[in-house]
Amino acid sequence: MKVRIQYARRGVMKFIGHLDMMRYFQKSMRRAEIDIAYSGGFSPHQIMSFAAPLGVGMESFSEYMDIEIVSHQGGSAMREALNAVMAAGVEILSVRALPEGAQNAMASVAAAGYLVSFRKERPDFATAENLRRFYEKEEIPFVKQTKKQEIMINLKPAIYQLSCRGCRSGANVTEPSATSAGDIYMLVNASSSGNIKPLMVMEAFYREYGESLPEFALSVTRTEIYTREQGREDGKLIPLKEAGEEF
Repeated sequence: MKVRIQYARRGVMKFIGHLDMMRYFQKSMRRAEIDIAYSGGFSPHQIMSFAAPLGVGMESFSEYMDIEIVSHQGGSAMREALNAVMAAGVEILSVRALPEGAQNAMASVAAAGYLVSFRKERPDFATAENLRRFYEKEEIPFVKQTKKQEIMINLKPAIYQLSCRGCRSGANVTEPSATSAGDIYMLVNASSSGNIKPLMVMEAFYREYGESLPEFALSVTRTEIYTREQGREDGKLIPLKEAGEEF
């Protein structure tokens, strides 16, 4: 049986790299006595796959991993057992069963939502109007550094939403928001074919106004990871958890 696990990652756990998080969850499965399936061969390993890896230093409200299990006592029991062995900063939010033939978490990723907040004083040009004008451009050029060369790409098709939250129009002020933990929200392509990072968008925004993005100037939180709903012509984006059902 294939199971999709949704979890949050906050606090000091944001400094843990992806490979270490994989090892952490492998140990957590054993401690929680989850009857997880193992691969065959001379070096069996837990059957486990993660959605888009989270960058070091980023928090997330919603991460995903898929596992295969041999037996179970229900999704709620699995969630409680895992939360009982979780370290501070990691919380299991849901455990859902995937239908037969469903793509794994990594292959399913289509988009991701992010909240970006300023660690220091918000720059004067970072207003709601300027952000809207930036997003409405026909092209947003960006020089991407690959292992071998620099290439010019257009970010615009990969930015699905870009908006200013918690700030007044045309003013360099922020206001508390009940729905947002940051100043700028973006929904961007996170698929293997067109993956872009939120800092790429912010670098392009800063350059639009003749500025360079200072190091460690921004705090980034991932809010959700999305997939395309199966069987819909419009390819509606839905959270990865909605591909599964409670059990």
